[in-house]
Amino acid sequence: MSPKGRPEGESDPKRVSAEGRPATDSPIDLATFQALQETAGADFVAELVDTFAAEAPLMLAELRSARAAGDAERFRRAAHSLKSNCSTFGALALGARARALELDGLDADPVRDAAAIDALDAGCARVVMALRELARG
Repeated sequence: MSPKGRPEGESDPKRVSAEGRPATDSPIDLATFQALQETAGADFVAELVDTFAAEAPLMLAELRSARAAGDAERFRRAAHSLKSNCSTFGALALGARARALELDGLDADPVRDAAAIDALDAGCARVVMALRELARG
């Protein structure tokens, strides 16, 4: 049994791909994404996805720059912005990673921060691909 009480390998029924198939590895919580589309409209959400795709690399660059400069406040703000954007779209796991950086601030070991930012970068690429697929409908 999985931690959520489902047999091992069984997906969460609330998480499906754009084609309606169970999505065990989707980085997007479909219920959150659909609620955003219902509230804001599918066309506007598609524009937001494009904006996120353009701005996420800038937020990651800001995290790296703030880390290099040792600027804890800039680091926290960049992590907060990324977390907020992820939460809006339903990229909950990625948002949680960004939240951890926001709350923890600069690590005493810059290598750990660099690894965390690299993980966010890879996660953002997956999230952007999934969001674009969902936005296309």
